[in-house]
Amino acid sequence: MSRNSIDSKRQLIKVAHSQGGYFTAAQALRSGYSYRQQHYHRQRGNWICVDRGVFRLRDYPASPHEDLIRWSLWSRNKKGIPRAVVSHETALSLHELGDLMPSKTHLTVPPGFRKKVPDGCVIHKAVLKNDEIESRPGFFLTTPLKTIQDIVVEWGNDEVTEGVIRDALKKGLVIKSRLLASDMDPKTRKRIEETIRKSLKKPSQDWQPVYEKIAREYDLPVSSFNEAFGRLKDYWQTLFRNEP
Repeated sequence: MSRNSIDSKRQLIKVAHSQGGYFTAAQALRSGYSYRQQHYHRQRGNWICVDRGVFRLRDYPASPHEDLIRWSLWSRNKKGIPRAVVSHETALSLHELGDLMPSKTHLTVPPGFRKKVPDGCVIHKAVLKNDEIESRPGFFLTTPLKTIQDIVVEWGNDEVTEGVIRDALKKGLVIKSRLLASDMDPKTRKRIEETIRKSLKKPSQDWQPVYEKIAREYDLPVSSFNEAFGRLKDYWQTLFRNEP
């Protein structure tokens, strides 16, 4: 193998490694593989064709979220820039908010996106700001804040939404003031305000086993624990009610 071939292979592996083993024909070309060489590797089975112009290294280990990486590469424009951002229910699952198990992949694309929607995907069209997107290996997804805003618009302030917001606040992924951002659509803000109010009335009990463990370690009587837990619960509610 020539020095140029070694350099090309090293560069392609580097690109594929950042994308779960996947790469595009354009990325292979930039790595030093001519179209003739690309045809050779496809024919030999070194590269597996998974979509038009999208390949996977045959021996690359399986990685998490390969489907999302594939959809990201599928959505690329003529310049090779991915246009799809993982969002809504799928983003909730990745942020570990709520307990939904979405059966389809939700993606947000620009309004002018024209590709045919594949089976198994739900496409939302919107213009996303840079601060509403975060990066994961091989794909992009909406931030926890933007994801919650999208879900509130789609679902309203039902019990599932309350649980999502409660999880986000407890995990520190968002804060109340950011949820009620001034540039938000007034209707969305009103729904979020109602949802926060409901979620604060029903605080999560996930922390209770933690305090029970502490009580046991310090040999506290049950009555003292219940009183302490009640005070902590009241403090938690007050903290978020009074947040600017």
